[in-house]
Amino acid sequence: MSAIQPTFSPATDARSASGRRLPAVLALAVTVALTVSALGAADPTTWALETVWVMLGLPLVILLRKRFPLSGLLCVLLAAHATVLIVGGHYTYAEVPAGDWVRDWFGLERNPYDRFGHLMQGFVPAILVRELLVRTSPLRGSRWLAPLTVCACLAFSAVFEMLEWLAAVTGGQAADAFLATQGDVWDTQWDMFCALIGATCSLLLLSRLHDRALTRLALPARN
Repeated sequence: MSAIQPTFSPATDARSASGRRLPAVLALAVTVALTVSALGAADPTTWALETVWVMLGLPLVILLRKRFPLSGLLCVLLAAHATVLIVGGHYTYAEVPAGDWVRDWFGLERNPYDRFGHLMQGFVPAILVRELLVRTSPLRGSRWLAPLTVCACLAFSAVFEMLEWLAAVTGGQAADAFLATQGDVWDTQWDMFCALIGATCSLLLLSRLHDRALTRLALPARN
């Protein structure tokens, strides 16, 4: 079975001018934010480790924009996730001012920005994985689409925790800012649980909206 790809013609390419500009505007905004965040970063090594996903993902999206254009919803979510990573890289996750404010307002024991980052680690990749599966696999419309999407997001979260473990082993105390455990011995489990909750909530809240966004890409019916 051939991969499902969006088709474009003068009739089907009916997106508005603003819709066509959206990916470019978001890419420019993320690039500017990434550049500014490097200036005066609290820990240059942590900044590089946290933002490497942006530095790899943004060029890839740009290079594939004609062959595999992403839905508008996914572009917005990816830009939001990139912003979370960029802010966390600039301050380090345990020192983000907004997280300190939330900690003080609610009387929490730790800066919760890291937890928020891992919620996003499930929330945004869920739509990315869902879009890839809908467009390139026989799972479009299948009851297995949602559970397999959540499983993929949880697997990615587990891989990320292994990378953090590798950083801790190779970097020692220098990796503390990157790990952002803040003394919590269950931090790894919490991180993966937050990603699981984020992915589940994303599918529950955004699946219908995502279907409409995919329709605007003029996806052909699956045979």
